[in-house]
Amino acid sequence: MPVLESAITLIDGRSLYYRGHDAVTLARTRTVEEVAALIWTGGFERPAIATATPGKRTTRRRHGDEGRATDGQAGFVGRAQEALARAASRDPGAFDIQPDKVVAAGSRILATVVFAATGAAQAGETVDVALGRAWHVETAIDLLRAALILCADHELNVSSFTARCIASAGSSPYAVVIGGLAALEGPRHGGASSRVEAMLESMRRSRDLRGAVAARLQRGERVDGFGHPLYPDGDPRAAALFDRLRTSHPRSAELGFVLAVARAAADAGCGAPNLDYALASASRVLRLPSGAPLMLFAIGRTIGWIGHAIEQYATGQLIRPRARYVGEKPR
Repeated sequence: MPVLESAITLIDGRSLYYRGHDAVTLARTRTVEEVAALIWTGGFERPAIATATPGKRTTRRRHGDEGRATDGQAGFVGRAQEALARAASRDPGAFDIQPDKVVAAGSRILATVVFAATGAAQAGETVDVALGRAWHVETAIDLLRAALILCADHELNVSSFTARCIASAGSSPYAVVIGGLAALEGPRHGGASSRVEAMLESMRRSRDLRGAVAARLQRGERVDGFGHPLYPDGDPRAAALFDRLRTSHPRSAELGFVLAVARAAADAGCGAPNLDYALASASRVLRLPSGAPLMLFAIGRTIGWIGHAIEQYATGQLIRPRARYVGEKPR
């Protein structure tokens, strides 16, 4: 497997750290913008991230109309990629890969991705406030903030490796995020949350959750959202989000349901909940629009992709792995 040097994220099997800072602690004590600054620059001085993008209406739309995450996950990735391509064509500094210029572009890119998720923004809003207002969960902004921070980076996962490869070719940070989104939406990466959403919706109609889990396993189907190869004792990001849900929504019937599914899955040997399950669970508890887990994942991970781009630009190296040929020998 390719191995690249990075000073952004450390995974030690139990915890996740951004530049030496525990990510769970950051999710409790810092803002999204401060964590973006940490990943991009190494310090907490906040970059100016305005969620209202140039040339767009900044109006508040009613609950249920096109501003409410529009057509969910499938539409979101395409909207974000299209918006980024348009923004790149209008940005005269799009191909300036000096670190401070990429930080500035990163702020504009993050705002563009947020706008693609919400369909509406107001000048001066932070990322978490923009999402909370658009999704009508203003009382849960702290939870959204924590989710975004815990999604910000996860070392060289497939989308971050893709982002670094694109950056290594000298492409713009806009292209880096467009490529990252393409990798993220796959069902074996960030798109796994949509499978969890569908599984939970199906199980909600069951009176026997243990039986429902067992039936899935007997049919050879996955019980999505459990276990993580890098965290043998459980995903700390999921644990942190469930701790917050227990505190903020202790009497929620939906929280009781998703925790019961998790217990049934654990009893069946599926392991502890991972981030995908926690995001889908939070979405159910907060009654977020369909596809919101992927949107949260993508917005948070955009921060990490920009960080990896800055790091890769600085090396001046092209990532070019070699293939081990296993085909027919030349004649």
